Amino acid sequence: MLGSLRLATGVAVVTTILVGVQAIPKVTRTGRYLYQEDGTRFYIKGIAYQPQGEVIDSPDNDFGEPSTYIDPLAIPAGCTRDVELFKQAKINAVRVYSVDSSANHDACMKTFSDNGIYTIIDLALPLNGSIDRTVPSWSTNLLNQYLRTIDAFSKYDNVLAYNVGNEVVRDKSTQVAPYLKAAARDLKAYLRSKNSNALVGYASINGDSTWRNALADYLTCGSEDIAIDIYGLNDYSWCGDSDFNSAYAATTRSFANYNVVAYLGEFGCNTKPPRLFTEVSAIFSGQMSDIWSGGIAFSYFPARSRAGQFAMVEISADGKTATTNADWDKLVAQYGSVTPPNVPLKAAASESTYLNCNQPTSAFLASIVTPPTPNEKACECLDDALSCQFTPYKPDTYKVAGELINSGCSLLGSAGGSCDEIGGDGQKGVYGRLSGCDPLIKASYVMSQYFEATNKNPTTCAFGGNGTINADSPAAASAAASSCIPSPSAVFVPTLDSTSPGGSTSSSNSGSGSNSGSNANGGKNGAFGGIDALVGVSRMAVVGLLSAIWTLA
Repeated sequence: MLGSLRLATGVAVVTTILVGVQAIPKVTRTGRYLYQEDGTRFYIKGIAYQPQGEVIDSPDNDFGEPSTYIDPLAIPAGCTRDVELFKQAKINAVRVYSVDSSANHDACMKTFSDNGIYTIIDLALPLNGSIDRTVPSWSTNLLNQYLRTIDAFSKYDNVLAYNVGNEVVRDKSTQVAPYLKAAARDLKAYLRSKNSNALVGYASINGDSTWRNALADYLTCGSEDIAIDIYGLNDYSWCGDSDFNSAYAATTRSFANYNVVAYLGEFGCNTKPPRLFTEVSAIFSGQMSDIWSGGIAFSYFPARSRAGQFAMVEISADGKTATTNADWDKLVAQYGSVTPPNVPLKAAASESTYLNCNQPTSAFLASIVTPPTPNEKACECLDDALSCQFTPYKPDTYKVAGELINSGCSLLGSAGGSCDEIGGDGQKGVYGRLSGCDPLIKASYVMSQYFEATNKNPTTCAFGGNGTINADSPAAASAAASSCIPSPSAVFVPTLDSTSPGGSTSSSNSGSGSNSGSNANGGKNGAFGGIDALVGVSRMAVVGLLSAIWTLA
């Protein structure tokens, strides 16, 4: 049976929020469980809530990742329209995959808070706004973006968690994991500095257990300070009218001793339609509740992936009406029929313990040495000192920078130079001195290196009109890098300087300190030398297929 919900005329949309007033019970983590303020278990009874952006079909985009996004939390009328349906389904959480930190989210967040709905906010954006699984980096542009989003949502009482990535790691990209762990480390430190209780998490594709389980353990090893708080597994193994033993039993056993909160980051297989959503009865039963804390049904809005079409509503052209389909009706019935066990009570729950991180294996290549905290001020110091500076005047700045890095590294390699300092190797745990800098600064560094290798021939700083000679450059690029970034493995609490465009990250200790696993090679990257150093950065800028936002197993 199809249903529809239409906005009532004359509804006044509230556009302000009373900061500091708790309209919704606080949810916190104790060990591997979530609890409300009264000590009862909290289970995520959620739905994926993101209109899909433009998907450009190409051989490089086999997972159907979008190149644009629509922020649903910045559309008050849409939230008012949809919240009535969420109440009907007893939904208590929405997962949003990309948000605009510059937009106003007051009305939507208040609408959801007033109706008992929490949010899980993914911090990544399409194209240049997430950790690239092909040639990853944890750099100032990403850190700034993530911190701006956290700042934009820090005043709301119904943010349950922030995700540092979604399906970034796959079977042939396990060496990207140290970058995710570094992101979680820095974001947790930032949240603590703001006295925030929001959790930091990651959502994983349900890959082969040889590396999937290793990844889950890797992200929660070491200590509270560097481990994620909540792990989402995007699992579509329950198809049609399946059962626990066929779909979830083996996975649940493999997470039996997991030390932080685990939930199904996405569920709702459609390869054997109709979607019955009978997995809900298992997810919220005693068979799974000791390990899992609920899940997120995929997807409220229409979403296309290589696994097919997913949708529970169709939105009218004027945006006023949401017409539900049979999938929605089945989810409503299933969510409404479950009462998960209220055990263990918070007083009986054990705190998390953190095992030592394992060394890389042939199936899981991630080093226990993580990238340093990106240092904006140090990178800006270097940028000001470089002899040939990237000065783009184009809207596709990052694409141009990627192409320049690629060609510049090729030229530099031919001149006997190296691009080691801008690269990184998550398998070896070796990160170049500039690995945490913005790609635009990396481009300037490569251009300067080549300019200096040719005895500062003015024509070698041209780079198609994208280079400008800095007559006030005080030193060679390599010397400037050593001077401006003296502690390339430093880990510190990042801050966001709101006075600079886009914000900048800095540290009260000017980057002093060290990574507990710092390498002895002075930050040299043995894997990405010469002309191959940043081919992937060009690929990142040109193709922009970064951490998956809509991909399914």
